[in-house]
Amino acid sequence: QVQLVESGGGLVQTGGSLGLSCGASTRTFRTYNMAWFRQAPGKEREFVAAIRWNGGRTYYADSVKGRFFISRDNGKNTVYLQMNGLKPEDTAVYSCAAEWASREVSDKVSSYDYWGQGTQVIVSS
Repeated sequence: QVQLVESGGGLVQTGGSLGLSCGASTRTFRTYNMAWFRQAPGKEREFVAAIRWNGGRTYYADSVKGRFFISRDNGKNTVYLQMNGLKPEDTAVYSCAAEWASREVSDKVSSYDYWGQGTQVIVSS
């Protein structure tokens, strides 16, 4: 069982930046691909970004490409999401998720094995 705990959410103005962190309680963090998803009120959870187990490749939703950056530190069992140029439509609960690294990195909710509780991000206009 892997526990994931996000931090770093909050309120920010349009155009601002926020950094999210997700810590994992496992000694085998490097055996997981990691991703960030978000869910806005009344909408389905959607893919934001993902990173391979070794950090060798990253993936982004078109809506955040060039503004958001995912990274990881396997020594600290942590994955990060740096969000720049935030827009009101980025307002959502952001959750990190872990997927066994034996699979190809996925943008599908159903592919992920473990989830954090989420952290709220609000972007004011």
